[in-house]
Amino acid sequence: MKCPVFAWLAIITGTMLDASAQERIPVQDARPLLIAAIDAPGGAAHGMLVGEIASAITQRFKSTSPIYIDVTTERRYAQAGCRRLKVRFWQDGVQLPGAPAPRRQTIDFGINYCRDGQPPKSLS
Repeated sequence: MKCPVFAWLAIITGTMLDASAQERIPVQDARPLLIAAIDAPGGAAHGMLVGEIASAITQRFKSTSPIYIDVTTERRYAQAGCRRLKVRFWQDGVQLPGAPAPRRQTIDFGINYCRDGQPPKSLS
């Protein structure tokens, strides 16, 4: 090797990227990630959409990557197990009709959600 420092950086960076990819939970819909984010000490959960819906979306937009889902806690409500969550779906290499080149497409939304699948009784 010409430069051992760069070799170690490549190994460390590659290992960190692999570890981060392994932390993504494969899910067929976002609900398990919503609950995981509610339960997580840091208030976040990360997944990858799999299954028929993911395949159909990926084929339709001729994408080059999986559909990723990131859920983060924006607010904790007084009611146990209830949170305001930010949900982000994103995918690289999406070819939209009429667009000159593929790009990252992102959809963000917020949801008030409790572990039982219902909205909180109060937003305080």
